[in-house]
Amino acid sequence: MSTKRKPPHRGVIWPAGAILAILVAIPAKAQENRSDYLFFVGSGFLCHTNDSSACPAVTKSSDDSTYELSGAGTFNTKGKAITAAGTFMHTSPNGSFLESGIWTANELVSFESYAIATSELLREGMALGSPELVPRRTPMLYGSMPSGGLAVIRIRLLPMRGRSRTAVLQVNCALGKVPEERQTEGIRLTLQGGGGEFNQEISGRTMFVATRAGAIPASKPATAVAEPNAAPAGVQQ
Repeated sequence: MSTKRKPPHRGVIWPAGAILAILVAIPAKAQENRSDYLFFVGSGFLCHTNDSSACPAVTKSSDDSTYELSGAGTFNTKGKAITAAGTFMHTSPNGSFLESGIWTANELVSFESYAIATSELLREGMALGSPELVPRRTPMLYGSMPSGGLAVIRIRLLPMRGRSRTAVLQVNCALGKVPEERQTEGIRLTLQGGGGEFNQEISGRTMFVATRAGAIPASKPATAVAEPNAAPAGVQQ
């Protein structure tokens, strides 16, 4: 593996420490603010797997430069309130390290739910919220349910050196009733002010977790099926 992609060790110490503190505080804040969802991007229990491509989430531009992001947050779909943060690393087309830093969420632009994904509970082998699945550093709320969806979030990139930039982050979790055009899980990133568009999902797991029953789209009631010999309603036998 080339060492060009790795930033100097001192360049990632304080972002990692800062985001760890934020991740620990997020579930408590979600409960306090009555948020609808937690979400994870290449972080937390998603990394508790043998799949090395799960974390971080990676997106690539047409010229092969990449952004790697990890993070987590919470948001409310009705009031559009969002609290989220994470780390990022930017590499050039040849894999050379360009910059690293942290990102914070400014605005939840939109969120489209694909509904809950009960099959994800079975795939993980246990219910979300159990101590065995969720590392202590990223605790989750009891009774949470995994959900697919697409979130569009306006974020600010804060590099170790240089000026900050605004970007639009798309987080797609392909669970539940996923539209045909959104089958690829991952992230996309568009830098504002002509900074570039990273629109190829390369790797990384993402997930939304519904923390309140009201956040989960209600399923349609089953349509009653008449028996072959049943009499029409209102007709006496």
